[in-house]
Amino acid sequence: MQTELLLRQRQSLIQDRLRLSGRVLAVDLAQEFNVSEDTIRRDLRELAAAGLCERVYGGALPVAPGGTTLVQRVGEALGRKAALASAAVPFITSGMTVFFDASSTNLAIAQALPSGLELTAVTNTPLIAAELMKNPGADIILIGGKIARQVGAAVGAKAQRDVSVLRPDLCILGVCGVDLAAGLTAFEYEDAEFKRLVARNSAAVIAAVTNDKLSTSAPHAVIAAQECQTLIVEHDAAKDKTELYETQGITVVYAGETRS
Repeated sequence: MQTELLLRQRQSLIQDRLRLSGRVLAVDLAQEFNVSEDTIRRDLRELAAAGLCERVYGGALPVAPGGTTLVQRVGEALGRKAALASAAVPFITSGMTVFFDASSTNLAIAQALPSGLELTAVTNTPLIAAELMKNPGADIILIGGKIARQVGAAVGAKAQRDVSVLRPDLCILGVCGVDLAAGLTAFEYEDAEFKRLVARNSAAVIAAVTNDKLSTSAPHAVIAAQECQTLIVEHDAAKDKTELYETQGITVVYAGETRS
């Protein structure tokens, strides 16, 4: 009973450290609690299995926000996403082929495009395609197949075959978590596979992320952080987090303040 109590206390303290620091390292925790690194790694495995953290090399990160469908996320944090969209639109210029990945923020980017901007817009997301249809300058390619309801997009084998022949000038990637060590991550396995394929076929990759996704990780890796050339963040994103990306040559763009 005493051993079990100590185990629960230690794991509770590990969760506290995660909330405070945004990352824990096994070697540091082992020293702090005067236990072996193997014991800490076992703790982290158990916490990860319970969905309370995400294992990464050498330690753990908080779990990325998730658990809702794209349709549900569309109505959340509208002002914050509109501000991110305004900062992303200048990266889209006339004549480009642009891939809009499944994301409620990317839907906001599609909504913010100047009317008549001439581009070839590619997406696997029906909601985004419907928004792009309102732009008379956009030629639209809708990647098809079975729609994964959680993702809100086609991400399976047919979608991967269809998108594999394209070489977009720009991929606007939708991600669930962003961390310098864990990279850009997603919750769904096939979604991560699809995202990785289109990102690596694109000349450039950008991602616009809300604060709650910074320094978090989802279960499936998409690409390394350094493969995303530009990260667009909110105006009040923590500098101690964003400066880490800048040291790795990633351009960090701050959105304007959220409109009320």
